[in-house]
Amino acid sequence: MSSAEAQAVSPEPSGGPLSRPEPPAPARLTVLSGPSGVGKGSVVAEVRRRHPHVWLSVSLTTRPSRPGEVEGVHYHFVDPAEFAHQVDTDELLEHAQYAGHSYGTPRRPVEEQLAAGVPALLEIELQGARQVRAAMPDARLVFLTPPSFDELARRLRGRGTEDPERVRRRLDLARIELAAEDEFDDLVVNDDVEGAADRLLALMEIT
Repeated sequence: MSSAEAQAVSPEPSGGPLSRPEPPAPARLTVLSGPSGVGKGSVVAEVRRRHPHVWLSVSLTTRPSRPGEVEGVHYHFVDPAEFAHQVDTDELLEHAQYAGHSYGTPRRPVEEQLAAGVPALLEIELQGARQVRAAMPDARLVFLTPPSFDELARRLRGRGTEDPERVRRRLDLARIELAAEDEFDDLVVNDDVEGAADRLLALMEIT
């Protein structure tokens, strides 16, 4: 048999010439919510310090940036007109008013990360979490709660970034938000940032 004939009858490599890698399985979205001052940002930062591949959605907001906040890292800071445009054109997965300002999650980046199989995490307020539940019923909603209301009040007052009246309004709202924990799939107590991050990662099935 000539070499040309041998090539003609040799078996195809495993999978055949038209085989392609299987696309990644879509990931499940995890939503972390809880009252203001409970430490959501600290827990998320610890999660991403350990596992930088966890993708964190960057929200839009109409509130002014605080000292140390970086555009595109902590938030996308936009004016009310731009925010309203994105709401009107259905570019936001969720949006809500909180403490006099608007917040929202851009829809497309979330959908792209999930489709690529990347573990995605949203850190949002209660109103937004409810909207995500309606838009993405398969999302895992995790409620971060303080060890006690007194501890939450201490943390809020300890920030020193807001006047006493605004802190009082946040605490009044926090009482209402804490009553919503039964709406969530899982509850994580933030008595210690590292321990709370451990529990959140276990829920996300990341080791």
